[in-house]
Amino acid sequence: RWYPVTVSRGWFALLVAVVACGDDAPGEDRQGGATTFDDRTRTAFRHPAANLDEDQQFRWEAGRSPFDFVWEVPKLGPLFNNAACLGCHGGNGRGLSLISPEESQALVRVSLTEGTPGDPGGPVPVPGFGTQLQDHATVGFAEVRVTVRWIDSTVELGDGEVVEMREPRVDVLTPMGDTLPANTRYSYRQAPPLIGLGLLEAIREADLRALEDPDDADGDGISGRLNIVWDPVESASIVGRFGWKANTSRLPIQVAGAFVNDMGLTSYIFPETDGNRDVNDQQLDDTVFFTSTIAVPAAAPRDDDAWRGRELFRDFGCESCHVSAYVTGSHPIAELANQRIHPYTDLLLHDMGDRLTDARVDFLAEGVEWRTPALWGIGLTQVVLQAATFMHDGRARTLPEAILWHGGEAMAAREAFRTAARADRDALIAFLLTL
Repeated sequence: RWYPVTVSRGWFALLVAVVACGDDAPGEDRQGGATTFDDRTRTAFRHPAANLDEDQQFRWEAGRSPFDFVWEVPKLGPLFNNAACLGCHGGNGRGLSLISPEESQALVRVSLTEGTPGDPGGPVPVPGFGTQLQDHATVGFAEVRVTVRWIDSTVELGDGEVVEMREPRVDVLTPMGDTLPANTRYSYRQAPPLIGLGLLEAIREADLRALEDPDDADGDGISGRLNIVWDPVESASIVGRFGWKANTSRLPIQVAGAFVNDMGLTSYIFPETDGNRDVNDQQLDDTVFFTSTIAVPAAAPRDDDAWRGRELFRDFGCESCHVSAYVTGSHPIAELANQRIHPYTDLLLHDMGDRLTDARVDFLAEGVEWRTPALWGIGLTQVVLQAATFMHDGRARTLPEAILWHGGEAMAAREAFRTAARADRDALIAFLLTL
């Protein structure tokens, strides 16, 4: 079966999306186009793009080495969150919502409500702490101690079923027991999955801009917009695509930023003051190639319930933000170009409601605004890592919980799900589990 892309942002955006998809293209099961790999086991996110040649596969393995490597002193630190990329991205998927003195797979972003931005247009760093807290150290004390408390609540569905919900509260103290400045804003984050990142980078900017509707000109209640962020290599403000707030422009910046912020590892993009670097240039470039070409798994076969769930995904309004299909544009890695893909995202910022706000500005992103996450592979999240959870901070233990946390622009879709019959709710989840 084939379903047209439904984009409730006006006829122009709809036309762009439909033309980009084409009804003669491969089916939705090839979620990553020719890069798609057929594996729906616990190793589903651990494969190179299926269309890489032998030399590229060798480079992919070379890039996996620094990604999987457990870094040690003297290169690690002195302050860090985890000693390995894989330590937070289990199986190349989501990390755990976990912060402790023994191990952290999540982190806390911080900034002040006023002051001078660290990057043009960016968040205001907290003096002595920057914009990310490191809760581990190679020697002596870490800069902070972070504890997470979970606040429980319930949501009643239309048929009377009650769903248990939870949300995190972080408490941050210095080693001396002091708090950070009173106007500090905190954002608790867990690691996102890594599949298909190069394909997201290859989506044409024009296609994303066609989906923007910042003033909700068509009156459909959806007003997504791109984040515009500082790129330190280009020395310019450009479109953000990566991170929970779309606060990073390109994968080289994302990878180098994770090395330096999460592990204290410098590189040619973020060098030490004397120009030295912990990660050599080849290691960084190979790691960028690796993260750009992690394969997207094929979607699972759909039974009748899952096909009906696909229709409900459209009818409930989920596809207004989780746009199903694109054809990628050019990319430095030719194998990522001109691929018909099914990521289920528009990469735009959307107001998700006060219950999800972190009250923290990140370039153009307000506290209530979050980038639409890609849904491809979401049905394998807890296959790849059984204890993995959903949303930016891991608050949702199940897919129904994740849907029920939606608010703001997504409130209508959330209410359509909440008030639907049990059979329809189950059908929508059955569809998501095929992705």
